[in-house]
Formats: sequence, C-alpha cells, structure tokens
Amino acid sequence: MKTTVVLLALVAVLSAEVFKMETSNAGSLRAKLIRSGQYHQFLQDQHLRRSQLNTGSQPFIDYYDDFYLGNITVGTPPQTVTIVLDTGSSNLWVIDAACTSQACNGYPNSGYTKHKFDTTKSSTFQTETKKFSIQYGSGSCSGHLGKDTITFGGLTVQTQEFGVANHLAEVFGYQPVDGILGLGWPSLAVDKVVPPMQNVLSQLDQPIFTVWLDRKLALSNGGNAGLITYGALDNVNCAATVNYVPLSAETYWQFPIDGFSCGTFSETKKDQVISDTGTSWIGAPNSVVSGVVKATGASYDWENELYTVPCSKQTSLPDLVFTIGGQKYNVPSVEYVLDLQLGNGKCALTFFGMSGGGFSPSWILGDTWIRTYCNVYDIGQKRIGFAKANHNL
Repeated sequence: MKTTVVLLALVAVLSAEVFKMETSNAGSLRAKLIRSGQYHQFLQDQHLRRSQLNTGSQPFIDYYDDFYLGNITVGTPPQTVTIVLDTGSSNLWVIDAACTSQACNGYPNSGYTKHKFDTTKSSTFQTETKKFSIQYGSGSCSGHLGKDTITFGGLTVQTQEFGVANHLAEVFGYQPVDGILGLGWPSLAVDKVVPPMQNVLSQLDQPIFTVWLDRKLALSNGGNAGLITYGALDNVNCAATVNYVPLSAETYWQFPIDGFSCGTFSETKKDQVISDTGTSWIGAPNSVVSGVVKATGASYDWENELYTVPCSKQTSLPDLVFTIGGQKYNVPSVEYVLDLQLGNGKCALTFFGMSGGGFSPSWILGDTWIRTYCNVYDIGQKRIGFAKANHNL
C-alpha cells in the first residue's frame, strides 16, 4: 500500500501481445523521515489517526517503504501520473487537479511534486455522479468515479472507469505517488469497477503478468527497480522453472502456506497468504514474528517501532524457509535485513505482526518475498507461480 526521486517508467512493446513495463523505486520514506528527525512525530500522527477510526476491523499495515512504481497516462491528450502497481487492491484512482489540500499537493519535505489529473483538459473524460471511497491499511481516499482512456505498459483501455480523488489521507501527502493501480481480482474492487487488467486481457498473448523486483543491497534513494511483463513469463530476469499453486480465493492473490521455518524456529500450520506488491515487508502471525525474533536475536526498537539486528549480520542470519505447495522457498537474510540508517550499527528486520486467521489471510508476502522470487499472476488458470529471481548483486 509500497521517497525522493522517481524516474519515469520506460515502456517497451515486445510484440503485438506481450508488453513489458519497467518499474521505478521511490526509496524509503521511513529512512528519509528518520534522517530528518520527523519519524517519531509521523508515528504519533498515525497512532492518532488509527485511534479515531470508528471500526472494529484491523486493516493491513503498510510500512511506507520502498514503493515500486510505474507511470501511466490518463486522458486525451495523455497526462502522465506515477502510481503504485498494487496486487493487493483492484481499483485505479488518481488525484483530482481540483483538490488543493496539502495531502493532494504533497508536503514540501516529501521531496516529490504531485502530478494531478485535470479532468477539464481531457476531451475524452466522462464524469459520473457516483462517489467512491477506499480504505487502505495506511490511509484512505475518496472522490467520484469517471471514465477515460488510460495506457500502462504499452496497453490501452479506451474507456476505463476509475476514481478521481478529491480527498486523501494525510499519509498520501508524504508518499511519492499520484494514485494506485490495483492488480487484484474484480471481486475485491470497490463499487464493482472492472479493474484495468481485466480490460486488457483480450490484448495479451496469455492472461498472465509477471513481476520481477530488482535487489538493492544499499538503501535505495529511488531509480529503476524492476519489470512487469504483461502477457508472458519474464524469461530474462526469472528462472525457467516456475512452481504454481492454485488460488484459495479470487479477491487478493491468496493461497495457502504449509509451513515456515527460520533457524531454530519452525511451524507446520497451514495459513492463508497473499502476494502483495503494495506492501514492502512481510506481515506474519505474531507467534511467527516472535519465533523469527528469537531465531535472529533481534531486539525491539521502541522509538522507531521495529525489530533490529546488527547490520554486520545482514548476510549471515538464517534463511526464511517457506513451504508452499510442497516446495521449499528460501529467502536469505540479505533480503529481510534492511539498512534504514538507524545509526549505532542497527538494521531493520522487515517483519511486522498481524492478527488474522480462518479463511482470511494471516500473512502478507510483500516486496521482501517478491524480490527473491518472481511472482507469476495467472488470471486464466486462477493460480500463482514462483520462479527464482535473477540479480546481478
């Protein structure tokens, strides 16, 4: 639900029905706020916002880090906006140019200038009176629905319904994004809007898309960071062997996990998991987080509200081992230990605790997981596949 420099996404059409779209990395908002001494106040503001929510549900938590972004265009002539490519939601929305709040304009210390969509400058925009409102783990947005031409990754939808947001939660004012493009299933979409992916399936060679996220061992300040391949497997950045598992729900990209281990900790409980490009870290049941903390010797940083280990152990801690569909998948510590420049030689453990169970997801496998394994989202066969990601580092 994925801070200084965002490079424009480069789009390359490989054939008539296979499209590739480079993604960019926005850098770590958390690290930026820590450096500027604003993170403690940021956390207090978030706690206040959550305490004011009149709801009994617990939303997914987004840890504001390492967004993977892409550029799309909206309207005629095309207006470029930078959006989060999010498999954990199913709606497209962009910021309305008519919104002048600080969140819509972006905070000056975010280091990012918002690109808002001006509906009055698009000859093909069709406004709707129907309102929309979406609640994410890290904030909400609301406005009205409309229809217009959009392009992403070389693909074009002539009439796409989407949200035009004229109210954003304050957190979006800090984030280097102009909207979100949901890549989840239609049943997850608010207001029964048809997601963009479903509207381009007829243009694709195969009804799939592959996500590869690049590895950055040093703290990222932004830049090219991955690739989404629409309509085919990514045979360049991903290993040839893909192991698939059937989906257990067609809302999020949800499937079961059979077991998990890290060093001396292990469990074989079957839980529900989602693959989410919009979440930076790994969300796990609280009991699992406790086990990982013990196995890695991590300690809790009360000021920054995260677990830390010595940065000197970034490459020497035990692997995370996930068992999915009878296959074991190892995630090395270089992926789950992140240097946020906390000082005193401390690095962050990219885990957070969740409360869940039953048929709803108990785990979120975010970018920490996806950097290690390319995720193949197979819409046609209602399954998800994993292939080892290739990295230069």
